Amino acid sequence: MNIGSYNELRIVSKTEAGLNLTDGDKLVLLPYSHVPKDAEIGDNLNVFVFVQKDGRLTATTQKAYASVGDFAFLKVVADGEEGAFMDLGIDKDIYVPTKEQLRPMRMGEKHVVFLFLDEGNDRLLASSKLYDFVENETFDFEEGDEVNLLISEETDLGYNAIINNKYIGLLFFNEVFTNVKVGDRRKGWIKNIRVDEKIDLTLQPSGYSHVISSKDMILAELKKHGGIIPLGDKSHPEDIYERFQISKSVFKKTIGALYKERIIKLSDDEIVLIAGED
Repeated sequence: MNIGSYNELRIVSKTEAGLNLTDGDKLVLLPYSHVPKDAEIGDNLNVFVFVQKDGRLTATTQKAYASVGDFAFLKVVADGEEGAFMDLGIDKDIYVPTKEQLRPMRMGEKHVVFLFLDEGNDRLLASSKLYDFVENETFDFEEGDEVNLLISEETDLGYNAIINNKYIGLLFFNEVFTNVKVGDRRKGWIKNIRVDEKIDLTLQPSGYSHVISSKDMILAELKKHGGIIPLGDKSHPEDIYERFQISKSVFKKTIGALYKERIIKLSDDEIVLIAGED
């Protein structure tokens, strides 16, 4: 049975407190308050399983925000000298011992944490010391690959982000042209895997394939706005991103390609569609 995660279990009997479910080996109680109305003995249910403070296995049909092995952005609902509790989306809050807090947690705050099981009693715990749980070698991606990001922390250089729920990388401030905050889930790309095995990230695709798609987008915008767009080589990266959601680097490669094809005329602050291209 996967404690701290979802399990497909069979209903085998009823008790005064709820239904007994089994994986063929262990029994777990599903309280009546979480039992679907049409559930019958012999049915299978997909439930989240956790251990109560007294050691009892308990199941719920509530949807947890995360499972063991996940990084998640959770809210602190209680704090004390020994630890804090965070809302997991079910009746059972998740405990974060003080020793697992990168910085002291206070009620009402939200933090990115990693969920794991206590080796001694299988109790579900969380930690904000993320570097203790990310992998830092044998990457299963290459430079240029699209990845899923969870923004985990703002630093002096940019934003740390969890990559594919497994690794950690850095999104530099000069690679960000939109509002980003801790807890955001974003699509990103691997910009660089450094020799020290640290990972640089970007929110923009790279490579010529992206230039090709950007050409179509810019041409469509030119035709839509009378053949003129007030953006050029000297335009601010933020203005370019606001209009096209691409970096200035990709923008310059794209308009450069259009210029070489004699489709547009360029200036520092304007691109113009050449007559006959509309």
